[in-house]
Amino acid sequence: MQQGNSWQSGQEKQPLLRVLVVDDEENIIEFIRLGLRYEGFQVESANDGETGIATALRINPDIIILDVMMPPGIDGLEVCRRLRENPTTREIPILMLTARDEVRDRIAGLRTGADDYLTKPFDFDELLERIRAILRRQGRTKSPQGAAGAENGNILEFEDLRMNTATREVTRAGRLIELTATEYNLLHLFMSHPRQVLDRQTILQRVWGYEFLGETNIIEVYVRYLREKIEDSPSTPRLIQTVRSVGYVLKG
Repeated sequence: MQQGNSWQSGQEKQPLLRVLVVDDEENIIEFIRLGLRYEGFQVESANDGETGIATALRINPDIIILDVMMPPGIDGLEVCRRLRENPTTREIPILMLTARDEVRDRIAGLRTGADDYLTKPFDFDELLERIRAILRRQGRTKSPQGAAGAENGNILEFEDLRMNTATREVTRAGRLIELTATEYNLLHLFMSHPRQVLDRQTILQRVWGYEFLGETNIIEVYVRYLREKIEDSPSTPRLIQTVRSVGYVLKG
C-alpha cells in the first residue's frame, strides 16, 4: 500500500502543473480551486478577461479554464482569440466553460481555438478527466494521478479497503461491498485523500456539486450509510472519523 501527501515521478518530486481559472463567478472559481488543489494542481485565478490575459502572460500556465460569459468586460471568446494570437500563450490548452449548450456556441468556442468545451453546471470528476485528457494530448505527462492517495493505476487502497476505479468495485478484507453511486463517490473522495481532514464545504462541492441546494445534513446521512457498510462497528467508527465542527477524515 502506498501512502503520501504529494505525487511523485520516480524518485524525484515533480513541479505541480499550473491551472489558470478565468471566471467572473467566485463560487465556481473556489469550487474548481478546492478540487484541483486536492488533486495536486497549482491553481491561479482571474475574475475578468483582461486580468486573465495578463495572468496567463505572467505565469504561463499548463492549461486555462475559461468562462465564455464575463460581463461587462471582454468575453471568453475574445480572451481565447487574443491568447491564440500571442506567441507566448498560443500553445497553452484552453477548456471553455459556458452556461449555454447550443451547438453554435460550442462551435464558436472551438473556432476561436479552444481545445474542449464544458457546459455549466458540471460534475467535478468530468472536469478533471477532461483536463487530464487535454494534458495527455498536449504531451504534458507530468499530470498528477491524485495529490494524496494510495492510488496505483485504477486501484485505491487504505488499510484493508480496496477500490477499483475502473470497475467501481469496492472490497474490505476481500469482502465485496455494494455501494450506491453517491456512497461510492463519497468513499472515493475519502480514499483519494487519506488522513486529510475534509471540511463540509469541500465534501459538498466534490460529491454533490457547487450548485447543490438540498438538505444541509446530507453529508451526515451518507457518512452514516457508508459506516454501516464498511465499519466493523458503525456506532463507534474507526475508519471514517468525525472532526468536530469541521468535517470528516479517513483515518485508521
